[in-house]
Amino acid sequence: MISTKSERELDLMREAGRIAFEAQEIVKEAIKPGVSTKYLDSLAEAYILTQGATPAFLGYEGFTGSICASINDVLVHGIPSSEVILKEGDIITIDVGAIYKGYYSDHAWTYPVGEISEEAKQLLKVAEESLFAGIEAAIAGNRVGDIGHAVMSVVEPHGYGLPVEYSGHGLGTSMHEAPFVPNVGNPGKGVLLRKNMVIAIEPMVQIGTNKIAVLDDEWTVVSEDRSLTAHFEHSVAVLDNGFEILTRTKEAYKH
Repeated sequence: MISTKSERELDLMREAGRIAFEAQEIVKEAIKPGVSTKYLDSLAEAYILTQGATPAFLGYEGFTGSICASINDVLVHGIPSSEVILKEGDIITIDVGAIYKGYYSDHAWTYPVGEISEEAKQLLKVAEESLFAGIEAAIAGNRVGDIGHAVMSVVEPHGYGLPVEYSGHGLGTSMHEAPFVPNVGNPGKGVLLRKNMVIAIEPMVQIGTNKIAVLDDEWTVVSEDRSLTAHFEHSVAVLDNGFEILTRTKEAYKH
């Protein structure tokens, strides 16, 4: 069942979104060569707890981190570790969520570690642009296919891959709710977007193939050809004539 949210629920989700956004900002400031992904994880967890929330990912189906920390060819679900150390030229995706009074947020961003290659810079630019193209389509009366089409229209001209196994999703009192929000699609197709639906829009982009592989830990997802990957995500409320990005500060971005 696809739910729409009351104003009370949206207020709680705005707070969950703020907490995830601010945790992301704290982690971003600590990203540099020589830092472990476990240290970044500890920063996010500590901040989320100070806000009266809990990390959405910690313990989820046995996941051991409060964030996902995915480096270079790792697309999603990188497990934080004291043995994984950032180095100059890496790119890292931090995916973080918070549960506030029973409501979830979800927010991912890919960052450079020091100076990165032109190839990596272009990937990050295109992937971020595709996120905002998808968000612009998150308007009541559109369909999820409009979001997917907007994303792929930015990504595919560059020859990048969009894995179909992973996508955006609804959010609420669970981290993954209906509807499925694909990163590829046809305009006017798929689930109808209604006012006060909340969805996570999250393009996952690979420089090479759109094929993926899951490592032996049964969590870490990599590009099959081990090419660079990027992942950008916001939690978004659908409005009548626009959208609201919930994973922002209290002065939420509206359009």
